[in-house]
Amino acid sequence: MIAVRLLVFGPGYTASRLMAAVAGGGGTVATVTRATFDDRDRTRAEIAAATHILSSIPPGEVDPVLAAYGTDLAASGAWLGYLSSTGVYGDTGGGWVDERAPLRGRRGGRLDADRGWGGLPNAHVFRLPGIYGPERSALERMAAGAVRVFFPGQVFSRVHVDDLVAGVIAAFDGPPGAYNLADDLPAPQAEVLAYAAELLGIDPGPAVTPDEVALSPASRAFYAENRRVANGKAKRLLGWRPRYTDYRLGLRALKASTSPTSTSTPPPTASSDQR
Repeated sequence: MIAVRLLVFGPGYTASRLMAAVAGGGGTVATVTRATFDDRDRTRAEIAAATHILSSIPPGEVDPVLAAYGTDLAASGAWLGYLSSTGVYGDTGGGWVDERAPLRGRRGGRLDADRGWGGLPNAHVFRLPGIYGPERSALERMAAGAVRVFFPGQVFSRVHVDDLVAGVIAAFDGPPGAYNLADDLPAPQAEVLAYAAELLGIDPGPAVTPDEVALSPASRAFYAENRRVANGKAKRLLGWRPRYTDYRLGLRALKASTSPTSTSTPPPTASSDQR
C-alpha cells in the first residue's frame, strides 16, 4: 500500500478498521466527518489529493456524498469505493444471489446510491451482508440476553469485519465493479446465536418466531428477507478469500481474543447499513 492516500467519508465501525490497516501498511489517511462535510473547500482539496476514496455513509432518500461531491469524485481519477448492502437484491426466497442479479430491494435510496456509485469512473461497490467483529457480534448479544428469533427455512449471510477490510484492500488493485463480500456459509440467525451461547457456556433460551416477540420495524424488515449471498466474483477477480469462512470460525476467534467477562452493550438486530 505504498503511496496510498485514503480519504474516508464517514469513519464508522468498518471504515475505521480499514483506515487502521492502511495506516499500518504505510499509507496516509484523511476523513470527512459530519463536522467537516459542509466545508466544501476543504473536502474538495482532500478529494483532489487522495489516491483512494471510500464512502461508508448510508443514504437517506439520496446519497449525501454523491449529491454534494459527485462531480468532484468523477473528475478525481482516484480509486473509488462504496460500502453498499446486499439488501439491494431484495428477497430471493433463500436462493443464491450474485452480482449479476437484478436490484430489487425495498429501499429506493439504497438502490439509487448503489447505481450512482457504480456509474462513477473506477468505482468499486461492495455489497455487504450482516457485519460482525470485535465488540459487535452474537457473543455480545447473547451475553446481554438476546432473544433468538427463528423463521423456518430462512437464512442470512454475514461477514467478519476483518475479512471485509481485506476484501476492500484487495480491490485496490482489482477491476471496478460490484463485489459481494460474504463468508461461505449462510445460516439462520437463531443458529448463530445458539452457537454464541455455547461458546459462552450459557443457556441459549428457546427460539421464537417473529410473531412471538416485539420487533422494531427495521428488525421486522430484516426478518422479511431470505437470501444466500455468493462471493465467487471477489474470489476470482480480487484473489480474496475470507479468513473466517463461516460464523463458527469467526465467533471462536472473537471469543479467544476477549476475556469471558468482557462484554458491551449489544448492537441492534443485524443490519448491513450499520457501517
